[in-house]
Amino acid sequence: MNNKEYISELSQRCGYSLDDTQKLVRRVIESMAQRFDDGDGVSVDDFGVFEVKKRNERIVVNPSTGQKMMVPPKIVLAFKAAPVVKRMLNDKSRNDKSE
Repeated sequence: MNNKEYISELSQRCGYSLDDTQKLVRRVIESMAQRFDDGDGVSVDDFGVFEVKKRNERIVVNPSTGQKMMVPPKIVLAFKAAPVVKRMLNDKSRNDKSE
């Protein structure tokens, strides 16, 4: 599902216009991005937690040449799904396999 399809489906489910729904989604994303930029995480009940984490520098080996290289530290965004989301995905996976 792409952004346009998501906005359309959300608009229909909530009864808002496409324009209002798009503005709302944009504001939510901007708000979350600001929190991430500040180094804070965002928790969404019954969905999961987005966390800003720092990856330390590390040594990696190029498999083609065997050359060792230092990868600098970087900031990454991690997501941990809530138990209800994990259960839903696992139940769907089990149902798909049984068909």
